[in-house]
Amino acid sequence: MRFIWILLAVAAAGQTNDAMRAAMAQQQAAARIQAQSAGAKLIPWGPEPAPAASVEADCDPIDAAVVNPMIEAASKASGVQVKLLRAVIERESRYRACAVSAKGAMGLMQLMPATAEQFGVTDAFDAKESIDAGSKLLKQLIDKYPGNLRLALAAYNAGTAAVEAAKGVPDIAETRDYVSAILEKIAPTRTDPPSTPKPKPTGN
Repeated sequence: MRFIWILLAVAAAGQTNDAMRAAMAQQQAAARIQAQSAGAKLIPWGPEPAPAASVEADCDPIDAAVVNPMIEAASKASGVQVKLLRAVIERESRYRACAVSAKGAMGLMQLMPATAEQFGVTDAFDAKESIDAGSKLLKQLIDKYPGNLRLALAAYNAGTAAVEAAKGVPDIAETRDYVSAILEKIAPTRTDPPSTPKPKPTGN
């Protein structure tokens, strides 16, 4: 009898997982349609770096002409640099609005449900809502760790509790790779050749 109950429990769990996967698929399909109707350009996957965590994304990247104005508007509103927002989006979702992580993070900036609720997001797969909320969260973290962007990025990836517990960037491979990749992405690039020091005058 006990064995039958175990079988029934396993079957019920399988049905629940199937229902969750079906609901997720519907959300991703809706995000894909929304992106396309907004003018997203469907392009093949490129050699971009992998997202911060394993994500499912059954849609193509949003075209730069569509997403860039959203990023610029969010940057202006939040005070977070455009290049930082772009680097975070690229790392989080590779510009795929339907991205969903194994931990339940959603959308371009991979918002967790609690974060989406905190910033009043009604559709975490909406590109504009995701960018607006993600930029506000980044601003909060940058203000929390003034002068230490490494900690702000680590907190965005792993949470403030993990950063506080580690008293720095947590010793988590994903988080360390995440922070390093974004800082490298936004690092200034020298365009002018270094100046040659003038020779010291010699006495006659």
